[in-house]
Amino acid sequence: MERYKQELIEFMIDCNVLKFGDFVTKSGRKTPFFVNTGFYRTGAQLRRLGQYYAKAIESKFGLDFDVLFGPAYKGIPLTVATTMAISEEYDKDIRYCSNRKEVKDHGDKGILLGSPIQDGDKVVIIEDVTTAGTSIQETLPIIKAQGDVDPIGLVVSVDRMERGQGTKSALNEIEETYGLKTTAIVTMAEVVEHLYNKEYKGKVIIDDTLKGAIDAYYKQYGAE
Repeated sequence: MERYKQELIEFMIDCNVLKFGDFVTKSGRKTPFFVNTGFYRTGAQLRRLGQYYAKAIESKFGLDFDVLFGPAYKGIPLTVATTMAISEEYDKDIRYCSNRKEVKDHGDKGILLGSPIQDGDKVVIIEDVTTAGTSIQETLPIIKAQGDVDPIGLVVSVDRMERGQGTKSALNEIEETYGLKTTAIVTMAEVVEHLYNKEYKGKVIIDDTLKGAIDAYYKQYGAE
């Protein structure tokens, strides 16, 4: 596993972004692990996260695109941090854009925050994590309503590696349904590989009991 992936896994733990216990996902699944990027709360944390996202985007999609779109609300800081990282790391100036939950009817009017999306723009979508692939159903119509644009890809921080609406993984379903390339900085398989029965800062994060709960979860919800 690449070192930057190991660093992100440990970084998520340090920031309390990656948690283990009893949770319920947005799609209603009971899960023994949860990823909440809302716990990246400082400038230094967001700067580092943006660098990881930038590396994943450049590796999978290249930098021949115009706009990085982050769905409200968590996608807003992700777009800002990552476009700044792309500028710093690759000297490429990418526009950032997010949607508003409510359309603004005065001043800077409309549903978009940040850069407008224009005819001919190539757009990469950035999200924190995709579980069942439901959020992309809300995001794509917003982007396509802006004009003749080309959504080319989706990047998330963690691939939960579970079924979407059918038997395949959510990311695979998105690729097949919408024609989008997808990528994740790390997968849950890589998280387990890095943490299972290994000490991090004097503590074993994933012991045999938790590993059993994760295995049971994937037996129920894992992608084929």
